[in-house]
Amino acid sequence: MKFAIGTFACTGVEAHLDPDLLSGLRVALEEYAQRLESGKPPIAIPRFRRDAVPSPAMVEFELPVDGRTLSALEREAKRQGATVSQLAAHAVLVCLAERDHLATAPTAA
Repeated sequence: MKFAIGTFACTGVEAHLDPDLLSGLRVALEEYAQRLESGKPPIAIPRFRRDAVPSPAMVEFELPVDGRTLSALEREAKRQGATVSQLAAHAVLVCLAERDHLATAPTAA
């Protein structure tokens, strides 16, 4: 699948998911697909992002993903009225935000 993300997201993936950017992106997409199939799906793409024009500062990727992940992303993109590429970029940011939230959440005493 082909999609583009900004340098901020690239840096986050390398720092928090996997220093190998492509492996980290795959992890993010697989985690997002798993959440779609769970009882608690992730937050949807904000409306303003669906209409956003790609920026020249975006980094484009061609990333092979397994059939289950791709099918889940395709179904969700259709449901949200977005492209699979838009959903993939969103999925990366959601994964990073969720990991950050878990890392900074106070622990129960």
